[in-house]
Amino acid sequence: MTRPRILVVGAGFAGVACVRRLERTLSPGEAEILLVTPFSYQLYLPLLPQVASGVLTPQSVAVSLRRSRRHRTRIVPGGAVGVDTRAKVCVIRKITGELLDQPYDHLVLAPGSVTRTFDIPGLAEHGRGMKTLAEAAHLRDHVTAQLDLADAAAPDSAERASRLGFVVVGGGYAGTETAASLERLTKNAVSRYPRLERREITWHLVDVAPKLMPELGDRLSRAALDVLRHRGIEVSLGVSVAKAGPEDVTLTDGRVLPCRTLVWTAGVAASPLIATLGTETAKSGRLVVTPDLRVPGADGAFALGDAAAVPDLAGGGDGAVCPPTAQHAERQGKVAADNVVATLRGTPLRSYVHKDLGLVVDLGGRDGVSRPLGIDLRGMPAQAVARGYHWAALRTGAAKTRVMTNWLLNAVAGDDFVRTGFQTYKPGTLRDFEYADQYLTAEQVRARTAGDGA
Repeated sequence: MTRPRILVVGAGFAGVACVRRLERTLSPGEAEILLVTPFSYQLYLPLLPQVASGVLTPQSVAVSLRRSRRHRTRIVPGGAVGVDTRAKVCVIRKITGELLDQPYDHLVLAPGSVTRTFDIPGLAEHGRGMKTLAEAAHLRDHVTAQLDLADAAAPDSAERASRLGFVVVGGGYAGTETAASLERLTKNAVSRYPRLERREITWHLVDVAPKLMPELGDRLSRAALDVLRHRGIEVSLGVSVAKAGPEDVTLTDGRVLPCRTLVWTAGVAASPLIATLGTETAKSGRLVVTPDLRVPGADGAFALGDAAAVPDLAGGGDGAVCPPTAQHAERQGKVAADNVVATLRGTPLRSYVHKDLGLVVDLGGRDGVSRPLGIDLRGMPAQAVARGYHWAALRTGAAKTRVMTNWLLNAVAGDDFVRTGFQTYKPGTLRDFEYADQYLTAEQVRARTAGDGA
């Protein structure tokens, strides 16, 4: 008898939690488990700003998927680019570029999100993202290169000003932590670049929202703002980017900032894979699902994480959906696995219910703001909670050891200002990493599955 095939798309917090739960719950004879991911690691995304600033090495936050003692999931090296839920076929673009039509019996969609961009002149050509490990590594190389080139440029030149001008767009967690981490890196670099002065290095954090990280509440939002401004980061709220050029950025209030480093972290959008299903989506573009994570009208399909609008039953209901955080994604992954198992065994499914446990923000050094279990913290206590939470959340002992070692080494030895050469031949801009143009249309998917005789 053929085992039913469970296909999990995405190796983020949701997808990995689902696979691990399936491996622990199902016997080898009950089902075949496949995981679709371009890389055989789970990226610990909250620590990515520390990779960009050089506090952590890239390998530290790339948590191997092959260290589990129960590992029996077949990893398909590629990305899902289309799904036909009627034919129960997922189209996968392998890392070789080949297209593979993969049939499934049960589908768990956790493809995550992509950087949300707008039709801003010059953004695609000059903006840099912070969504992938490669982007963080490229960004560190790029920032270090600007210091090297500015040090060699003539004093008081326009080139020097633009190379030492840095703009981060997005006042959420990613943008705030990226600006805070990289600002510390560049200011600490002054002691190693005798021709540079601290006053020459400018950092701007820009967000169209009226508050910085409003999810933290007014007190902690203001505390984070005070930390950034005390460090010399200019925070501009209620404005955004009107135009991006190779040597400057124009804001919507008319200001022109010398800048050759524009970091774009202004939110995320659901993976383009969702558009290929032909099922209902919310206004946010996320896939509409039931409280038990099923996709209405798609037999055997579940969706979760950043790509799904999961009802927030613990948040008072009334149409509220869970925010796209790692905390929710990981717990949704476990519920999705339980419900797949329940479907296989003919037992009742359960709804996803989880009350948010709080938020942590690492601002680098001794600075942080956190709200664990509703308790407002700032400074060193908040920083300790933030790092303790992230360290505990790392899935393997090897990852925990690498991260702790990197933290201790950085605390004792300080920063190094070394370019690895990753960005020598590629500009490393937004258009170079997320491959949003690789997805098929719904019509192309249907044509493929029809041609397969499905």
